[in-house]
Amino acid sequence: MAKEKEHLNLAFIGHVDHGKSTLVGHLLLKAGAIAEQQLDDGENKFRFVMDKLGEERERGVTIDLAHQKFSTNKYDYTVVDCPGHRDFVKNMITGASQADAAVLVVAADDGVMPQTKEHIFLSRTLGINQIIVAINKIDVVDYSEDKFNEIKKDAADLLKSIGYKPDDVPFIPLSAFEGDNIKEKSDNTSWYKGETLIEALDNLVVPPKPVDKPLRVPIQDVYSITGVGTVPVGRVETGVMKQGENVIFEPAGASGEVKSIEEHHEFMDSAEPGDNIGFNVRGVGKNDIRRGDVAGHTNDAPTVAKTFDAQIVVLQHPGVITVGYTPVFHCHTAQIACTFLELTSKLNPSTGQVDEENPDFLKTGNAAIVKVRPTKPMVIENATEIPQMGRFAIRDMGQTVAAGLCIGIEPAK
Repeated sequence: MAKEKEHLNLAFIGHVDHGKSTLVGHLLLKAGAIAEQQLDDGENKFRFVMDKLGEERERGVTIDLAHQKFSTNKYDYTVVDCPGHRDFVKNMITGASQADAAVLVVAADDGVMPQTKEHIFLSRTLGINQIIVAINKIDVVDYSEDKFNEIKKDAADLLKSIGYKPDDVPFIPLSAFEGDNIKEKSDNTSWYKGETLIEALDNLVVPPKPVDKPLRVPIQDVYSITGVGTVPVGRVETGVMKQGENVIFEPAGASGEVKSIEEHHEFMDSAEPGDNIGFNVRGVGKNDIRRGDVAGHTNDAPTVAKTFDAQIVVLQHPGVITVGYTPVFHCHTAQIACTFLELTSKLNPSTGQVDEENPDFLKTGNAAIVKVRPTKPMVIENATEIPQMGRFAIRDMGQTVAAGLCIGIEPAK
């Protein structure tokens, strides 16, 4: 069997109408993931590849989040085509789509817009360390090198202000519609000496598996299997689990020895990050643990928080957030209501600097440091130590109202 290619999750982000969907559509065509027959005619040719829903076509807007796969000679990619905010955030934080890299799309005729800033700040907050900047619609500005350089400078200044290194970021002039510099170098931009989009994608680095971090396996489901017993199922986020080791489930407190581990019905001696496993633990019954619990080694148990400090971005809230607000936090597989105890400081969303201490309220667009208390025991880790276990989405009224990461914990023990 040929070795499977390594896999990367890609997010396409940027201001609405800057051509994200068109770019994704044309990229999928150039990479051979879709056929010409699947495209529409006319100016919407590529846009609707990802927009499978009729309602979206009518509105011409990307509402839901679509996943598409394509391959190059080097990697297999899953594309997360990110609409405005909402699904981008929910899926990015809570789903399998924790992006390894982002393509920031900036239109050459429009430049850096407020939403461009918000998306890139969010990417930074969520731990995306690799960025490619696609300066799109270069055809609309007559393939002007001056215009490209002007937008490149603005985008580089923005990236630098929030901690990216612009020297490590490719800036590519391209046309999502015409196809310039997506796969092949374009004669229309003879002044551009850099790489095409597909070349830049293949220069991304697959993040190393966090095998050296403490073991953390958030539980998705718990089954009873005849002849085996209780089998919790989950994805190993960090660390390594080996048969014969002792593990503890928090906040449940149940513990025991790992008797067996299996993935896709095959038994294995050990499991590492990215493995979706079922495992049986001696002495742990079906009613002792539940979804949202986290397994770790008994000598380095998952942290149960009494309270925690978080850095959040308010994405959309119809009113204001004040002390006492208790929405649901979605963190790994747990969904737990948490109460805002204190609004510590309001941050400048494009720089992360403190704008105001102890604000009275937070509203859409604000970034802030807050202290919260889970209404029942909850496992969360400091994002600087175990980022995979420190990110969350905050949902209320059927929508994602904020997103963030844990920056400090007062343990329950």
